[in-house]
Amino acid sequence: MTKELILASSSRYRRELLDRLGIAYTCESPDIDESSLPGETPQDTAMRLAEMKARAIWEKHPGAVVIGSDQVADLAGEKLGKPHTRDNAIKQLQRMQGNEVVFTTALCVINAEGHAETIKSQTTIRMRQLSDETIADYVDREKPFDCAGAAKIERLGIALMESVTSDDPTSLIGLPLMQLTTLLTRADVTVLAGLRA
Repeated sequence: MTKELILASSSRYRRELLDRLGIAYTCESPDIDESSLPGETPQDTAMRLAEMKARAIWEKHPGAVVIGSDQVADLAGEKLGKPHTRDNAIKQLQRMQGNEVVFTTALCVINAEGHAETIKSQTTIRMRQLSDETIADYVDREKPFDCAGAAKIERLGIALMESVTSDDPTSLIGLPLMQLTTLLTRADVTVLAGLRA
């Protein structure tokens, strides 16, 4: 029997990534508070929120397999979330320029029985030294208001980066597909026939 698969997200970036696997799924946006807890590290925030998102949807659809994900950018311990506005995007990139930023993408898959498995994938970016003019030009052209750290590697944002180190090339875009394939296989969702986790 084919299991219902639900992506607990409204992100078009995550939908585009999940489409690559060629499996049937639906999307549902979880309604949760995404604020950090006092004293929580950026990595812990991402892990907690990924599971909260998946759990919120699984509780509405018990018996389904649910995917939750969250991403947080960490600049020397400072959490950088989605900027939402032009001014915030410029300020984020000004702080990031010339520095290393660690993006943690947390992934949670809850299987049909309700068991959750959560992992994290990390990407370290070294940003170029950037002038205010370059940053403003990038923000005005790309409008990166809906991604943590305001730099989209899949588009023009890659020009802002000097180097990228990651355990999964899709992680920075918002859904680490190699790890996701492993977790889905463990949850008895077929990605490729005969594939083992």
